[in-house]
This record gives sequence, structure tokens and C-alpha cells, in this order.
Amino acid sequence: AARPRSSTTRSSSRGRAAGRPPCTAERPPRGPRNHFVLEDAPRYVFLAGGIGITPILPMVAAAEAAGADWRLYYGGRRRSSMAFLEELSRFGERVDVWPQDERGLLDLDVVLGEVEGALVYCCGPEAMLAAVEERCGAGVLRTERFSPKAVSGPVEAFDVELALSGRTLRVEAGRSILETVEKAGMSVLSSCREGTCGTCETVVLDGEPDHRDSVLSEAERADGGFMMICVSRARGPRLVLEL
Repeated sequence: AARPRSSTTRSSSRGRAAGRPPCTAERPPRGPRNHFVLEDAPRYVFLAGGIGITPILPMVAAAEAAGADWRLYYGGRRRSSMAFLEELSRFGERVDVWPQDERGLLDLDVVLGEVEGALVYCCGPEAMLAAVEERCGAGVLRTERFSPKAVSGPVEAFDVELALSGRTLRVEAGRSILETVEKAGMSVLSSCREGTCGTCETVVLDGEPDHRDSVLSEAERADGGFMMICVSRARGPRLVLEL
């Protein structure tokens, strides 16, 4: 089973003495990893839409095996198109199936009206994820996306200082940090290039990131110690990264 990924296990490099380069041995390179994992909690609310049931199903099984209090709300267009219904039937009333042609759209206001003390896990179409995010407080919701999260906001040029290599590069408005670093001849671990896998996660030593990924939790974003350089940018004129 996948191990819980908690923001409390992360540590940024901001506490190091000024002027001292960070030690790369403290943070070995990491490849693609599962950031949608079942964290310890006394209660869970699972929301799945269509094919989004696929990553939710093993979580449901894990919650059941752990003896946790949980409930699954599973929406789809019609029963005939909804996968794993027979497998889910063994959980009885813990699973609430919402075929759209029978019950209409999943009523998120009702479903999310009683989530106090629970972690909410959601996977499904982007419209569903956006609606759930509007209704869930920070720190409560965990989501999995099959496509990049739609983001908006100004795209301006800024400078990025690479602490390990001693270089400063200009990131133009139409180019990502990752592309800029690669153009300068440096090799950085990366994979999806759209902010969904977490491979290019980089330590932020100074400056405020403009997070545009679908990986970091709200708590991790607020901490500001890490960013995905394939999509995220700077909120100010300069960032200092552990590169």
C-alpha cells in the first residue's frame, strides 16, 4: 500500500545559514511518485466521477480494512457505464451510487454538508473537481487529476537564481523555469511537464512561488518551500532555487 504523503514530513532549506550553499545529499532526486495516497484519519468521504473510481477503489478497500468510518459517493452517466459496481456492492450502504439518468447530478451541497472531521478524496472530471474545491476548506480535500488544472493569472518575466550552480537566468513570459534551465544547458529531472506528476519538484530558498501545479496541498503551497518548475512561476521579480 502507498505510504501517506504528509506536508509535515517536508523540510525546506530556508533555515540554513545565509550564504551557505545547501547540501544536495540532504535531498536526493525523486522520480514520479504517488501523491494521491490515503492518509491516516478517523473518517473519510470519497467522491468519484466516471473513470475517477479507479484510484478511489483501492482507497475504499484500505479504509475498510483499517476499520475506518467512510462513505463513497460515485457518480456516472448511467449504471451500464459505471465500472466496479458489482465489486462495490459488497460494501452495502457505505456506497451511494448516483447514475445521472436516474438521480441527476451528484448533489455536492448535500454530500459535503457533513464532512466535519473527515478527509475528502475526490477524482473525476475537472468540472466536478472544481466544484468540490469550492465547497471544501483548505487541508480537508485531496484530489487526483487526469489532466492539468486550469489556471489563470498574469504571466510575467522574472529572474531565477540557481544557488548550486551560481547562475542567474531570466525566465521570459512565454517560457517555464524548467525550459529556461534546460535551454541554459542544465539537466533537471522532469516527466509530465504539466504540473501533475511532481518529478520536477524543486526547493525554494528565497522568493514567493506562484503555484500552478496539481500536486501540492494548500498547506504545502502556503509553506512555499517547494515548487514544480515545469508550470509554476514567481509572484515577484526573483526566485532563488536549489539548482
